Amino acid sequence: MKAYVFPGQGAQFTGMGKDLYENSALAKELFEKANEILGFRITDIMFEGTAEELKETKVTQPAVFLHSVILAKTLGKDFKPEMVAGHSLGEFSALVANGALSFEDGLKLVSQRALAMQKACEIKPSTMAAVLGLADNIVEEVCASIDGIVVAANYNCPGQLVISGETSAVEKACEAMKAAGAKRALLLPVGGAFHSPMMEPAREELAAAIEATTFSAPICPVYQNVTASAVSNPAEIKKNLIIQLTAPVKWTQSVQQMIKDGATLFTEVGPGKVLAGLIGKIDKEAVTANA
Repeated sequence: MKAYVFPGQGAQFTGMGKDLYENSALAKELFEKANEILGFRITDIMFEGTAEELKETKVTQPAVFLHSVILAKTLGKDFKPEMVAGHSLGEFSALVANGALSFEDGLKLVSQRALAMQKACEIKPSTMAAVLGLADNIVEEVCASIDGIVVAANYNCPGQLVISGETSAVEKACEAMKAAGAKRALLLPVGGAFHSPMMEPAREELAAAIEATTFSAPICPVYQNVTASAVSNPAEIKKNLIIQLTAPVKWTQSVQQMIKDGATLFTEVGPGKVLAGLIGKIDKEAVTANA
């Protein structure tokens, strides 16, 4: 079975999508439509911008989404997903690719999500950190033992978790992780504590936008971050998408479930090869490709 996976924030690079724009009339049309919807020329930043400009929240999330979705659309008849999944932001790309969301609605939601998250980040100092070489349950236990808000946020692959929360609590947790035997526990250069309770204001804001958006029955199931299971019901997809901002990304569990359900080839659609690398660590037998 063919599984298609879509990357999240952090996969962006200068020049992303330029070859698509120059070589496909459909891609050019969609990129220009995106410039109109967003009210600024995101293509200029994607194709020629600096790493700093690309890192701006209002740019990063729509840029990664556009690269993934437009690439999927240019595959034409070759794009026949039997299951899809996306890492964090990538879940929105997956939902456009499997027909649950229109291109326009997906882009509007991603833009609103980025701005809502940016606002939430400005309320209180918060951050994320990567923890390498510790079992999931140990990471969870250490987080639970720390005063303040710090939680496991991204289950990326066995031995690689990201924690998220108040800056002081994350810093304390990093020290405790090292004491518990972690190979590394290092702060990440991110704007705030994504996939933690610190995103509650953003979740509330995005919930209203998601509720007001029409979701259709998809052509294949999406394995959602929140449940790590196949979902096809539009009402359930909506509910999980709202919870996603404050809940952990269960990427390891999602990939394991997709393999159990018959995935034989994982194709990464979008910038970079981060997910293909993680899938190889989750299951050494897994076959991966890039679109």
